[in-house]
Amino acid sequence: MAEKKPMLSVVEALNFLLSAVRPVTAFEIIPTLQANGRWLAQAQSSLLHVPPMDNTQMDGYAVRAADCRSTGARLRVAQRIPAGHVGQPLEAGTAARIFTGAMIPPGADAVVMQEQCRVDGDEVTIDHVPAEGEWIRRQGEDIQAGSVILDAGTRLRGQELGLAASVGLATLPILRKLRVAVFFTGDELTMPGEALKPGAIYNSNRFTLTGLLQDMGCEITDYGIVPDSLQATRDTLRLAGQNHDLIITSGGVSVGEEDHIKPAVEAEGRLNMWQIAMKPGKPLAFGEVGNAYFFGLPGNPVSSFITFLLFVRPFLLRLQGVSKVAPEVFEVRADFAWSKPDRRNEFLRVRLNERGGLDLFPNQSSGVLTSTVWGDGVVDVAPGQTIQAGELVRFIPFSGLMA
Repeated sequence: MAEKKPMLSVVEALNFLLSAVRPVTAFEIIPTLQANGRWLAQAQSSLLHVPPMDNTQMDGYAVRAADCRSTGARLRVAQRIPAGHVGQPLEAGTAARIFTGAMIPPGADAVVMQEQCRVDGDEVTIDHVPAEGEWIRRQGEDIQAGSVILDAGTRLRGQELGLAASVGLATLPILRKLRVAVFFTGDELTMPGEALKPGAIYNSNRFTLTGLLQDMGCEITDYGIVPDSLQATRDTLRLAGQNHDLIITSGGVSVGEEDHIKPAVEAEGRLNMWQIAMKPGKPLAFGEVGNAYFFGLPGNPVSSFITFLLFVRPFLLRLQGVSKVAPEVFEVRADFAWSKPDRRNEFLRVRLNERGGLDLFPNQSSGVLTSTVWGDGVVDVAPGQTIQAGELVRFIPFSGLMA
Protein backbone atom coordinates (compact mmCIF):
# COMPACT_ATOMS: atom_id res chain seq x y z
CA MET A 1 0.00 0.00 0.00
CA ALA A 2 1.38 3.40 -1.01
CA GLU A 3 2.41 5.69 1.82
CA LYS A 4 -0.12 8.45 2.41
CA LYS A 5 1.30 11.87 1.57
CA PRO A 6 1.08 14.58 4.21
CA MET A 7 -1.48 17.28 3.60
CA LEU A 8 -0.28 20.67 2.35
CA SER A 9 -0.80 23.71 4.55
CA VAL A 10 -2.96 26.54 3.24
CA VAL A 11 0.14 28.69 2.64
CA GLU A 12 2.01 25.88 0.88
CA ALA A 13 -0.98 25.12 -1.33
CA LEU A 14 -1.54 28.75 -2.28
CA ASN A 15 2.14 29.30 -3.08
CA PHE A 16 2.07 26.17 -5.23
CA LEU A 17 -1.00 27.37 -7.10
CA LEU A 18 0.30 30.87 -7.74
CA SER A 19 3.66 29.57 -8.95
CA ALA A 20 1.84 27.58 -11.63
CA VAL A 21 0.03 30.58 -13.14
CA ARG A 22 0.73 31.65 -16.69
CA PRO A 23 -1.03 35.03 -16.87
CA VAL A 24 -3.33 35.79 -19.77
CA THR A 25 -1.89 38.46 -22.07
CA ALA A 26 -4.43 38.78 -24.89
CA PHE A 27 -6.27 42.09 -24.76
CA GLU A 28 -8.60 44.36 -26.67
CA ILE A 29 -8.90 48.13 -26.93
CA ILE A 30 -12.30 49.32 -25.79
CA PRO A 31 -13.85 52.72 -25.00
CA THR A 32 -13.15 53.84 -21.45
CA LEU A 33 -16.88 54.27 -20.86
CA GLN A 34 -17.36 50.53 -21.51
CA ALA A 35 -14.47 49.30 -19.33
CA ASN A 36 -16.21 49.20 -15.94
CA GLY A 37 -15.46 45.97 -14.08
CA ARG A 38 -12.77 44.88 -16.56
CA TRP A 39 -9.06 44.30 -15.95
CA LEU A 40 -6.40 46.63 -17.30
CA ALA A 41 -3.85 44.89 -19.52
CA GLN A 42 -1.13 47.55 -19.54
CA ALA A 43 -0.09 50.33 -17.19
CA GLN A 44 -1.40 53.75 -18.16
CA SER A 45 0.52 57.04 -17.88
CA SER A 46 -0.69 60.61 -18.10
CA LEU A 47 0.33 62.75 -21.05
CA LEU A 48 -0.60 65.95 -19.24
CA HIS A 49 -0.58 67.67 -15.90
CA VAL A 50 -3.73 67.53 -13.76
CA PRO A 51 -4.82 70.21 -13.23
CA PRO A 52 -3.43 71.37 -16.59
CA MET A 53 -3.06 74.93 -15.24
CA ASP A 54 -3.26 76.83 -11.97
CA ASN A 55 -6.96 77.24 -11.15
CA THR A 56 -9.19 78.38 -8.33
CA GLN A 57 -10.81 76.10 -5.78
CA MET A 58 -13.42 78.70 -4.88
CA ASP A 59 -15.77 81.31 -6.29
CA GLY A 60 -14.22 84.63 -5.30
CA TYR A 61 -11.66 87.19 -6.42
CA ALA A 62 -8.19 86.58 -7.81
CA VAL A 63 -5.78 89.16 -6.39
CA ARG A 64 -2.16 90.03 -5.87
CA ALA A 65 -1.39 89.27 -2.23
CA ALA A 66 0.82 92.37 -2.17
CA ASP A 67 -2.30 94.50 -2.75
CA CYS A 68 -4.04 93.01 0.30
CA ARG A 69 -1.59 93.39 3.16
CA SER A 70 -4.32 94.57 5.51
CA THR A 71 -8.06 94.05 5.75
CA GLY A 72 -10.29 96.49 3.95
CA ALA A 73 -8.19 96.77 0.80
CA ARG A 74 -10.29 98.22 -2.04
CA LEU A 75 -9.54 96.98 -5.54
CA ARG A 76 -11.10 97.68 -8.92
CA VAL A 77 -12.76 94.62 -10.46
CA ALA A 78 -11.08 94.68 -13.85
CA GLN A 79 -12.33 91.40 -15.35
CA ARG A 80 -14.61 88.40 -14.92
CA ILE A 81 -13.29 84.84 -15.49
CA PRO A 82 -15.78 81.93 -15.63
CA ALA A 83 -14.51 78.34 -15.77
CA GLY A 84 -13.32 77.46 -19.26
CA HIS A 85 -12.23 81.02 -20.06
CA VAL A 86 -8.77 82.61 -20.01
CA GLY A 87 -8.32 85.90 -18.24
CA GLN A 88 -6.01 88.82 -19.00
CA PRO A 89 -2.86 89.53 -16.95
CA LEU A 90 -3.90 91.06 -13.61
CA GLU A 91 -2.70 94.60 -13.15
CA ALA A 92 -1.56 95.89 -9.76
CA GLY A 93 -4.41 97.34 -7.71
CA THR A 94 -7.09 95.29 -9.46
CA ALA A 95 -8.99 92.05 -8.83
CA ALA A 96 -10.60 89.53 -11.11
CA ARG A 97 -14.02 88.03 -10.36
CA ILE A 98 -13.32 84.30 -10.74
CA PHE A 99 -15.36 81.12 -10.53
CA THR A 100 -14.44 77.61 -9.33
CA GLY A 101 -12.19 75.80 -11.79
CA ALA A 102 -11.25 78.90 -13.77
CA MET A 103 -7.64 79.52 -14.73
CA ILE A 104 -5.72 81.90 -12.49
CA PRO A 105 -4.77 84.97 -14.57
CA PRO A 106 -1.06 85.85 -14.89
CA GLY A 107 -0.02 88.14 -12.08
CA ALA A 108 -2.55 86.87 -9.51
CA ASP A 109 -1.12 84.79 -6.68
CA ALA A 110 -4.12 84.26 -4.35
CA VAL A 111 -7.88 83.87 -4.36
CA VAL A 112 -10.14 85.37 -1.70
CA MET A 113 -13.46 83.55 -1.33
CA GLN A 114 -16.51 85.66 -2.08
CA GLU A 115 -17.80 85.36 1.49
CA GLN A 116 -14.80 87.46 2.61
CA CYS A 117 -15.46 90.24 0.09
CA ARG A 118 -17.88 93.17 -0.24
CA VAL A 119 -18.77 94.50 -3.67
CA ASP A 120 -19.71 98.10 -4.39
CA GLY A 121 -20.16 98.84 -8.07
CA ASP A 122 -16.95 98.04 -9.89
CA GLU A 123 -14.91 97.83 -6.67
CA VAL A 124 -14.45 95.07 -4.15
CA THR A 125 -13.41 95.40 -0.51
CA ILE A 126 -11.25 92.50 0.68
CA ASP A 127 -11.99 91.72 4.35
CA HIS A 128 -9.22 89.16 4.61
CA VAL A 129 -5.44 89.10 4.32
CA PRO A 130 -4.68 86.27 1.89
CA ALA A 131 -1.50 84.22 1.85
CA GLU A 132 0.22 83.62 -1.46
CA GLY A 133 -1.24 80.52 -3.06
CA GLU A 134 -4.45 80.60 -1.03
CA TRP A 135 -7.31 78.65 -2.69
CA ILE A 136 -5.19 77.95 -5.78
CA ARG A 137 -4.84 74.46 -7.20
CA ARG A 138 -1.39 74.30 -8.76
CA GLN A 139 -0.67 72.83 -12.19
CA GLY A 140 0.14 69.12 -11.79
CA GLU A 141 -0.90 69.12 -8.14
CA ASP A 142 -2.82 65.88 -8.63
CA ILE A 143 -0.97 64.24 -11.52
CA GLN A 144 2.34 65.03 -13.17
CA ALA A 145 2.69 64.46 -16.91
CA GLY A 146 4.46 61.14 -17.53
CA SER A 147 3.50 59.58 -14.21
CA VAL A 148 1.79 56.16 -14.05
CA ILE A 149 -1.83 56.57 -12.99
CA LEU A 150 -3.07 52.97 -13.28
CA ASP A 151 -1.05 49.75 -12.99
CA ALA A 152 -1.49 46.70 -15.17
CA GLY A 153 -3.82 44.23 -13.49
CA THR A 154 -6.04 46.95 -12.04
CA ARG A 155 -9.73 46.15 -11.93
CA LEU A 156 -11.48 49.22 -13.25
CA ARG A 157 -14.19 50.78 -11.12
CA GLY A 158 -15.91 54.12 -11.47
CA GLN A 159 -13.03 55.98 -9.80
CA GLU A 160 -10.41 54.40 -12.07
CA LEU A 161 -12.48 55.24 -15.14
CA GLY A 162 -12.82 58.81 -13.92
CA LEU A 163 -9.06 59.03 -13.39
CA ALA A 164 -8.40 57.73 -16.90
CA ALA A 165 -10.86 60.23 -18.33
CA SER A 166 -9.25 63.08 -16.37
CA VAL A 167 -6.05 62.64 -18.39
CA GLY A 168 -7.89 62.27 -21.68
CA LEU A 169 -7.79 58.48 -22.16
CA ALA A 170 -10.74 57.73 -24.42
CA THR A 171 -9.84 54.03 -24.80
CA LEU A 172 -8.05 51.47 -22.64
CA PRO A 173 -6.29 48.13 -23.26
CA ILE A 174 -8.41 45.55 -21.49
CA LEU A 175 -7.61 41.89 -20.89
CA ARG A 176 -9.98 39.54 -22.59
CA LYS A 177 -12.42 37.95 -20.18
CA LEU A 178 -11.26 34.75 -18.52
CA ARG A 179 -13.12 31.75 -19.91
CA VAL A 180 -14.21 29.45 -17.10
CA ALA A 181 -16.06 26.15 -17.45
CA VAL A 182 -18.05 24.77 -14.54
CA PHE A 183 -19.83 21.51 -13.93
CA PHE A 184 -21.17 19.66 -10.92
CA THR A 185 -21.12 15.97 -10.13
CA GLY A 186 -23.54 13.97 -8.04
CA ASP A 187 -26.63 11.95 -8.87
CA GLU A 188 -28.24 13.46 -5.77
CA LEU A 189 -28.18 16.98 -7.20
CA THR A 190 -31.46 18.58 -8.29
CA MET A 191 -32.15 22.02 -9.68
CA PRO A 192 -34.50 24.42 -7.87
CA GLY A 193 -37.97 24.18 -9.38
CA GLU A 194 -37.74 20.41 -9.73
CA ALA A 195 -39.29 17.99 -7.28
CA LEU A 196 -36.86 16.53 -4.73
CA LYS A 197 -36.64 12.76 -4.96
CA PRO A 198 -35.71 10.73 -1.86
CA GLY A 199 -32.05 11.30 -1.07
CA ALA A 200 -31.75 14.31 -3.40
CA ILE A 201 -30.62 17.87 -2.57
CA TYR A 202 -30.83 21.15 -4.43
CA ASN A 203 -27.63 22.18 -6.23
CA SER A 204 -26.71 25.35 -4.31
CA ASN A 205 -23.04 25.21 -5.39
CA ARG A 206 -23.97 25.88 -9.00
CA PHE A 207 -25.49 29.20 -7.97
CA THR A 208 -22.80 30.14 -5.46
CA LEU A 209 -19.85 29.48 -7.76
CA THR A 210 -21.33 30.96 -10.92
CA GLY A 211 -22.30 34.05 -8.90
CA LEU A 212 -18.75 34.43 -7.58
CA LEU A 213 -17.33 34.00 -11.08
CA GLN A 214 -19.75 36.55 -12.51
CA ASP A 215 -18.65 38.99 -9.81
CA MET A 216 -15.09 38.57 -11.07
CA GLY A 217 -16.12 39.33 -14.64
CA CYS A 218 -15.52 35.84 -16.03
CA GLU A 219 -17.10 34.42 -19.17
CA ILE A 220 -18.76 31.22 -17.93
CA THR A 221 -19.67 28.00 -19.71
CA ASP A 222 -21.97 26.01 -17.45
CA TYR A 223 -22.11 22.31 -18.31
CA GLY A 224 -24.60 21.71 -15.51
CA ILE A 225 -24.89 18.51 -13.50
CA VAL A 226 -22.77 15.64 -14.82
CA PRO A 227 -23.79 12.04 -13.97
CA ASP A 228 -21.74 10.22 -11.36
CA SER A 229 -19.67 8.11 -13.73
CA LEU A 230 -16.02 8.13 -14.68
CA GLN A 231 -16.76 8.25 -18.41
CA ALA A 232 -19.21 11.15 -18.17
CA THR A 233 -16.73 13.07 -16.05
CA ARG A 234 -13.88 12.39 -18.51
CA ASP A 235 -16.00 13.41 -21.50
CA THR A 236 -16.96 16.73 -19.90
CA LEU A 237 -13.39 17.46 -18.81
CA ARG A 238 -12.06 16.77 -22.30
CA LEU A 239 -14.61 19.12 -23.87
CA ALA A 240 -14.03 21.87 -21.32
CA GLY A 241 -10.27 21.63 -21.66
CA GLN A 242 -10.29 22.69 -25.30
CA ASN A 243 -11.13 26.38 -25.11
CA HIS A 244 -11.21 27.51 -21.49
CA ASP A 245 -8.65 29.02 -19.14
CA LEU A 246 -10.00 27.25 -16.10
CA ILE A 247 -12.32 24.38 -15.24
CA ILE A 248 -14.07 24.29 -11.88
CA THR A 249 -16.02 21.34 -10.56
CA SER A 250 -17.80 20.77 -7.30
CA GLY A 251 -18.07 17.39 -5.63
CA GLY A 252 -16.40 14.06 -6.29
CA VAL A 253 -12.90 15.02 -5.10
CA SER A 254 -12.70 12.55 -2.22
CA VAL A 255 -11.58 8.93 -2.55
CA GLY A 256 -14.87 7.04 -2.47
CA GLU A 257 -16.01 4.67 -5.20
CA GLU A 258 -18.42 7.32 -6.53
CA ASP A 259 -15.86 10.14 -6.44
CA HIS A 260 -14.65 10.29 -10.04
CA ILE A 261 -12.95 13.68 -10.35
CA LYS A 262 -9.48 12.55 -9.27
CA PRO A 263 -9.17 9.57 -11.63
CA ALA A 264 -10.85 11.48 -14.46
CA VAL A 265 -8.39 14.38 -14.25
CA GLU A 266 -5.46 11.97 -14.01
CA ALA A 267 -6.74 10.21 -17.14
CA GLU A 268 -7.35 13.38 -19.18
CA GLY A 269 -4.55 15.57 -17.83
CA ARG A 270 -2.56 15.73 -14.64
CA LEU A 271 -3.34 16.28 -10.99
CA ASN A 272 -0.78 18.19 -8.95
CA MET A 273 -2.20 18.11 -5.42
CA TRP A 274 -5.46 17.34 -3.79
CA GLN A 275 -5.45 17.51 0.02
CA ILE A 276 -5.20 20.71 2.06
CA ALA A 277 -4.83 20.89 5.85
CA MET A 278 -7.83 23.19 6.25
CA LYS A 279 -11.33 23.11 7.64
CA PRO A 280 -13.70 23.45 5.91
CA GLY A 281 -12.37 22.29 2.58
CA LYS A 282 -9.84 19.48 3.00
CA PRO A 283 -10.43 17.79 -0.40
CA LEU A 284 -9.31 20.24 -3.07
CA ALA A 285 -7.89 19.16 -6.42
CA PHE A 286 -5.69 21.17 -8.77
CA GLY A 287 -4.26 20.23 -12.11
CA GLU A 288 -4.47 20.78 -15.84
CA VAL A 289 -6.72 19.33 -18.52
CA GLY A 290 -5.99 20.18 -22.13
CA ASN A 291 -5.35 23.93 -22.32
CA ALA A 292 -7.10 24.68 -19.05
CA TYR A 293 -6.19 24.73 -15.41
CA PHE A 294 -8.41 22.63 -13.19
CA PHE A 295 -9.88 23.12 -9.73
CA GLY A 296 -11.95 20.42 -8.09
CA LEU A 297 -13.76 21.94 -5.13
CA PRO A 298 -15.41 19.94 -2.36
CA GLY A 299 -19.13 19.30 -2.55
CA ASN A 300 -20.18 20.63 0.85
CA PRO A 301 -21.50 24.15 0.20
CA VAL A 302 -19.45 26.03 2.82
CA SER A 303 -16.30 24.10 1.87
CA SER A 304 -16.86 24.98 -1.77
CA PHE A 305 -17.45 28.65 -0.92
CA ILE A 306 -14.39 29.00 1.34
CA THR A 307 -11.99 27.16 -0.96
CA PHE A 308 -13.10 29.33 -3.86
CA LEU A 309 -12.38 32.51 -1.90
CA LEU A 310 -9.02 31.34 -0.54
CA PHE A 311 -7.63 29.55 -3.60
CA VAL A 312 -9.61 30.08 -6.81
CA ARG A 313 -10.05 33.83 -6.39
CA PRO A 314 -6.33 34.63 -5.95
CA PHE A 315 -5.54 32.24 -8.80
CA LEU A 316 -7.97 34.09 -11.10
CA LEU A 317 -6.50 37.43 -10.02
CA ARG A 318 -2.97 36.28 -10.79
CA LEU A 319 -4.16 34.97 -14.19
CA GLN A 320 -5.13 38.57 -14.93
CA GLY A 321 -1.77 40.00 -13.90
CA VAL A 322 -2.67 41.14 -10.38
CA SER A 323 0.39 41.03 -8.16
CA LYS A 324 -1.27 41.61 -4.78
CA VAL A 325 -3.76 38.79 -4.34
CA ALA A 326 -3.72 38.28 -0.55
CA PRO A 327 -6.80 39.59 1.26
CA GLU A 328 -6.52 42.19 3.98
CA VAL A 329 -6.39 40.74 7.48
CA PHE A 330 -7.47 42.72 10.56
CA GLU A 331 -6.89 42.12 14.24
CA VAL A 332 -10.33 42.19 15.86
CA ARG A 333 -11.50 41.24 19.35
CA ALA A 334 -13.19 37.85 19.63
CA ASP A 335 -16.36 38.03 21.72
CA PHE A 336 -16.44 34.24 21.84
CA ALA A 337 -14.30 31.36 23.00
CA TRP A 338 -13.05 28.50 20.84
CA SER A 339 -11.77 25.57 22.86
CA LYS A 340 -11.75 22.89 20.16
CA PRO A 341 -8.34 23.12 18.45
CA ASP A 342 -7.89 21.16 15.25
CA ARG A 343 -4.72 19.95 13.58
CA ARG A 344 -5.89 21.76 10.47
CA ASN A 345 -6.12 25.49 9.70
CA GLU A 346 -9.73 26.44 10.48
CA PHE A 347 -11.81 29.27 9.08
CA LEU A 348 -14.65 30.15 11.42
CA ARG A 349 -17.62 32.15 10.16
CA VAL A 350 -18.13 35.25 12.29
CA ARG A 351 -20.03 38.52 12.30
CA LEU A 352 -19.04 41.99 13.51
CA ASN A 353 -21.19 43.15 16.40
CA GLU A 354 -22.15 46.66 17.49
CA ARG A 355 -19.45 46.58 20.19
CA GLY A 356 -16.70 46.27 17.60
CA GLY A 357 -16.06 42.60 18.33
CA LEU A 358 -16.80 39.34 16.56
CA ASP A 359 -19.63 36.90 17.25
CA LEU A 360 -19.33 33.26 16.23
CA PHE A 361 -21.97 31.49 14.17
CA PRO A 362 -23.17 28.69 16.46
CA ASN A 363 -22.97 25.91 13.87
CA GLN A 364 -19.64 25.69 12.02
CA SER A 365 -20.58 22.63 9.95
CA SER A 366 -19.42 22.68 6.34
CA GLY A 367 -23.00 22.12 5.21
CA VAL A 368 -24.53 25.16 6.91
CA LEU A 369 -24.68 27.71 4.11
CA THR A 370 -26.65 30.16 6.26
CA SER A 371 -23.37 30.92 8.08
CA THR A 372 -21.97 32.53 4.91
CA VAL A 373 -24.97 34.86 4.60
CA TRP A 374 -25.16 35.65 8.33
CA GLY A 375 -21.42 36.26 8.61
CA ASP A 376 -19.21 39.21 7.68
CA GLY A 377 -16.11 37.08 7.22
CA VAL A 378 -13.93 34.38 8.74
CA VAL A 379 -11.45 34.09 11.57
CA ASP A 380 -8.22 32.42 10.47
CA VAL A 381 -7.42 29.93 13.24
CA ALA A 382 -3.98 28.33 13.09
CA PRO A 383 -3.60 24.56 13.64
CA GLY A 384 -3.85 23.75 17.33
CA GLN A 385 -4.99 27.26 18.26
CA THR A 386 -7.65 28.00 20.88
CA ILE A 387 -9.36 31.36 21.35
CA GLN A 388 -10.25 33.06 24.61
CA ALA A 389 -13.01 35.67 24.68
CA GLY A 390 -11.47 39.13 24.54
CA GLU A 391 -8.28 38.25 22.67
CA LEU A 392 -7.42 39.59 19.22
CA VAL A 393 -7.85 37.24 16.28
CA ARG A 394 -7.09 37.33 12.55
CA PHE A 395 -10.29 38.48 10.83
CA ILE A 396 -10.67 38.29 7.04
CA PRO A 397 -13.84 40.12 5.92
CA PHE A 398 -15.84 38.72 3.05
CA SER A 399 -15.74 42.19 1.50
CA GLY A 400 -12.00 41.72 0.95
CA LEU A 401 -12.51 38.27 -0.55
CA MET A 402 -15.07 39.30 -3.13
CA ALA A 403 -14.11 40.81 -6.49
